[in-house]
Amino acid sequence: MSEKLLQHINFPKDVRSLNPEQLPKLAQELRRFIIDVVATKEGHLGASLGVVELTIALHYVFNTPEDLLVWDVGHQAYGHKILTGRKDVFHTNRQLNGISGFPKRSESEYDTFGVGHSSTSISAALGMAIASQIKREDKQHIAVIGDASIASGMAFEALNHAGVTNANLLVILNDNAIGIDPSVGALKEYLTRMKSKRSDIEQHNIIEALNFDYSGPIDGHNLEELISELNRLKEIAGPKFLHVTTTKGKGLKQAEENQVKYHAPGKFDKVSGDLLPKPSITQPPKYQDVFGKTIVELAQQNERIVGITPAMLTGSSLKFMLDKFPERTFDVGIAEQHAVTLAAGMATEGIIPFCNIYSTFLQRAYDQIIHDVATQNLPVIYCLDRAGLVGQDGATHHGVFDLAYLRCIPNMIIFAPRNEVELRNIMYTAQLGLDHPIAIRYPRGRGITVDWQEPFEAIEIGKGVSIKEGTDIAVLSIGTIAKNVSEAIDLATDKAKVAHYDLRFVKPLDENLLHSVFQNFDKILTIEDGTVNGGFGSAILEFAATHKYNNSITVLGIPDTFVNHGTIDELQQLCKIDSVSISNQINDLIK
Repeated sequence: MSEKLLQHINFPKDVRSLNPEQLPKLAQELRRFIIDVVATKEGHLGASLGVVELTIALHYVFNTPEDLLVWDVGHQAYGHKILTGRKDVFHTNRQLNGISGFPKRSESEYDTFGVGHSSTSISAALGMAIASQIKREDKQHIAVIGDASIASGMAFEALNHAGVTNANLLVILNDNAIGIDPSVGALKEYLTRMKSKRSDIEQHNIIEALNFDYSGPIDGHNLEELISELNRLKEIAGPKFLHVTTTKGKGLKQAEENQVKYHAPGKFDKVSGDLLPKPSITQPPKYQDVFGKTIVELAQQNERIVGITPAMLTGSSLKFMLDKFPERTFDVGIAEQHAVTLAAGMATEGIIPFCNIYSTFLQRAYDQIIHDVATQNLPVIYCLDRAGLVGQDGATHHGVFDLAYLRCIPNMIIFAPRNEVELRNIMYTAQLGLDHPIAIRYPRGRGITVDWQEPFEAIEIGKGVSIKEGTDIAVLSIGTIAKNVSEAIDLATDKAKVAHYDLRFVKPLDENLLHSVFQNFDKILTIEDGTVNGGFGSAILEFAATHKYNNSITVLGIPDTFVNHGTIDELQQLCKIDSVSISNQINDLIK
């Protein structure tokens, strides 16, 4: 058996020492290395398999890290990490205290820009290129962006600016016709026609119209062609654009055939490629599926309901709605700002839009929430999936800021269900008709209730509930962290002393309930899976200050830092909002 090339490759300089004829073998080994590790450790598979040859070609042609390479989104950067000094620790990818699943500046000088959210690469690389001009440095600047990401407004803004500069910028479009779900929109259809080499497209090229030197499409799995074209583009001044076609999941049959499932497949057999079977026991549903099935049920009864998502049909389970009501389901691509204002426009005409956006991605549409929805008091229903700590995706994806950034906006209603039934009922309540926009936040993962499809019941807006009575200490929680609180009280030294209230609404607060709590309990503990700065606990502190209560108030939640990656259980322990840590805090208060 011939000696493996990859075992001698630790940094890009080692790649550049190889003969061009050796590179296909290196690509084969790199692809196998990724498959072997991700099969057992999990992670994002398909995107990185699709750019193995492109990754090798970039580090072979360009003098990284002096030449600056930016990846967009970062799902596709596993091969890059392995070739840039992290091969021996790649098995720690996305694990607590291990390397990040995305490029991260603090992790490596080869990671020139931190990327977790899409469509930032062209702006960042252009900024680097302009900086090099100012400093009179001779560097190359490369942005690798996918066809789903380039359809985002931010990418268009960057292209529009770059086209009127003479910056030394190379934009590489990795065109595989899929992000997580298949790419959508008119631009995707345009790119599809470009690949067919129709003459009218060649004569009316959008990219060339933006003053870019366009080349392609070329085969992104042909190393010889890639290297030749990259070497040519190095010598061309100004903004350049290389259109590369790839196959997501390349090299693993199942990943090529089922690109959505194998984007992040979980554990699978590294030899056969088959997914490992899940336990057959009956489990509570995922919150995303509770949303997905409930909106279909409601849409069957109310023909004014529509579903909107920015490129997360599968992740949000709005796919159920698409299957049943395709004409009332809108995947707008990676365009959160557009999704929010589209929903606002629909709401002005009496449509009931459920706008499903991951909590961390709604941050990208903050102005639209304020300007287009809240100031006009339009009853848009935001369903914020992946709220709270999300686990191995880390700091760029935790949905821990939503309570704080939404709570300060006038007219907003903010609700966090503690279980599946509550999520179901608030969705029912919202579509009955509200006078304000509402944000409904719920976590990633499974709930706690197997038999959750109970008859609908309307929820009184701004009304909290008592979960457990007690004598000395009141614990106030919001959302699904209530489960940890209940477990913590059971562990407490004297649980009879501990009362537990689920406020349910961060805005409006149940002031009647709070007055009762403050008048009957000297010690109050607030718990949330959001940032302690400006969140639910802050709302309780403000209530106490406004009404001149002097009770002892302890606030637990996500500390004022960016929380890295790990399992949700591990991260809750780090933030001291797991059941054991909460119980310890309760015991301290009892003493």
